Parts: sequence; structure tokens; C-alpha cells
Amino acid sequence: MNAPGPGARSAGAGSLCVLAASVLWGTTGTAATFAPAVGPLAIGAVAMGLGGLLQALVAAPRIVRQAAGLRARRGTVLLGSIAVAAYPLAFYSSMRLAGVAVGTVVSIGMAPPASAVIERVMDRHRLTGRWKLGAALGLLGTLMLCAAQATGAPGDPERASMGATALGVALGLVAATTYALYSWAAHRLITGGITSRAAMGTVFGLGGLLLVPVLLATGAPLLDSGTTMAVGAYMALVPMFTGYVLFGWGLAHVPASTATTLSLLEPAVAAVLAVLVIGERLPAAGWGGVALVLACLAVLTAPAAVPGRRRRRGESVPPPERTSAEHTAARPDPEWAP
Repeated sequence: MNAPGPGARSAGAGSLCVLAASVLWGTTGTAATFAPAVGPLAIGAVAMGLGGLLQALVAAPRIVRQAAGLRARRGTVLLGSIAVAAYPLAFYSSMRLAGVAVGTVVSIGMAPPASAVIERVMDRHRLTGRWKLGAALGLLGTLMLCAAQATGAPGDPERASMGATALGVALGLVAATTYALYSWAAHRLITGGITSRAAMGTVFGLGGLLLVPVLLATGAPLLDSGTTMAVGAYMALVPMFTGYVLFGWGLAHVPASTATTLSLLEPAVAAVLAVLVIGERLPAAGWGGVALVLACLAVLTAPAAVPGRRRRRGESVPPPERTSAEHTAARPDPEWAP
């Protein structure tokens, strides 16, 4: 049996970073319940806005060093920044209108196919059988989670109206598309020679600047109490800043379509936390959905077998062709060196 090469090992490490980011993102819905008076626009603006500005501040020296390369790719930077600013507004509004379960499932669950379409159109990437199987398991699992939570309390007076649900689903599709867009833009910058921290700092920093007016217009309730301020600080520092630093490193080692599929762990984490922390009940179908999401992650993160044939004594074997992500992973990145 052949041992996995450096590219496979770095892809595995990148997958673990994306999964760790997804766990952090999965805590946002539970955290937001501790600030019910704060609107979804304010939550989204403080989380992604302050988190993005902090990324830019930390990465400022690297951004300055790579300013020429970033200017040469300003179209990609601008597209990613606009998507970063639009995503949290659509995502948190979707959850407020359609409910946490439906909003999260649509926003996160539809990102992998959106990302695959973007990569197919923009980069002419082919979809592997492993990705198709993993995406199918993940999407089925998230749909089961959604159905289980939506049918858990059919007589709930707080249940959203049909119009609000439809609008929430539409905003969830916007969130999925923008999530896929900024993931693709960041991956394009990283594989084009920009270090992951400079790429993420630039894209998220500019996106954070675009969110500052929204925060100024809607963020007053965040200052009403120590609890709401703590929620805002947690959202900006932990899931958004730390989570997206991990996500950026992962994008240097796996394609955006794989990263967005791995992030299907987020709704599963959100559902489990809702049971453990908030006290919600998750039916058996919901736990089945969690199991399918975990199966999706197992499919996508299992080491790939190296194809080849048995060779004769003395016959040389050419090195396997690398993907663009593996080419990037093979180059040492001093900013992430231990």
C-alpha cells in the first residue's frame, strides 16, 4: 500500500482546518439567542464587519508586501469583498425570517452546488465521483435536519408565515451564492500566489469596511447591556475572525467546492448545540441527518488511494499530476510554519 504523499497530507490538514472553522461557525446561532433584541443586520454586520477588519489589521504587513499582486487581481478582490459584505446580511436575515433550521440549511446546504457551478464555469474544473457522493450525503443530511426541526412543533404560534418563509429561503439562496463566491475568490487569490493571510485579510477587510455603515445604522442595541456586547464581541472574535483564519488556511490546500461541502458540518453542530444548550428537541430523523453529514465528511476527508499499476523491477514511476491546490500546498508558506 502506498503512503499518502505530501499533497494528500496537506489536503488532509486543510480539511481539518475547514472542519474546525465549521464547528466555530456552528455556535453563532446559539450565541445569537442570548441577544434576542439585536436585529439580524446588526448581528451580521458586527460579526463579519469587525471580524473582517481585525483580519485586515493582523494581516496588514503581508497585505502591504503583496499589494502589487493584489492590485493585479483587483477584480477578484472586489468580487470577493462584495460577497463578504452581502453574505452575513442575507444569512442572518434568512434565519430570522424562515427559522434557524431552514435558514441555515438553505444558506450552507446550497453552497456546495453553487461553488461547484462557479468552479465549473470559471475554472473548468471537473467534479469527482467522491465529491458527488459526499455532497449528496451532506445535502440529504442537512435536508433531514431541516425537516426534523421544522416538524418538531407544528402548532408553534411563532411559526413563520408562508411569505416570510419564502423570503427567508430566497435570502438563504443569496447567502449560499455569496458564500460560494467569496470562497472561490479567496481560493483563486491563494492559488495565484497571494498568501492565505494576505488574501483573506484583504477580501474580508474590504468587506468589513462595506459593513461599517450597516453597523452604525443598526448596531445601537448591541450596546444596551453587557450581555449583548459580549455576544457581539464573541461573534466577531471567535467564529468570524478565528474561524475565517482557519478557513483561509484550508482554502490554500483544498478546492473551494470541497471546503464549502465540508462546511456542511456547521448546521449539524448548530442542531446539536441547540439541543444541549438551548434545550430544543431533535427527533430521530434529525439525528439521522447528523449521521449522514458525518458520513459526508468521512467520504471527503478519507485519504485517496494513489492510482497505479504494479511495476516491473527497475521501472521508474512518474510523479502523479498535481491539482492546483496541491501545487499551492507544496510551496512552503512561512506565515503558517510552526
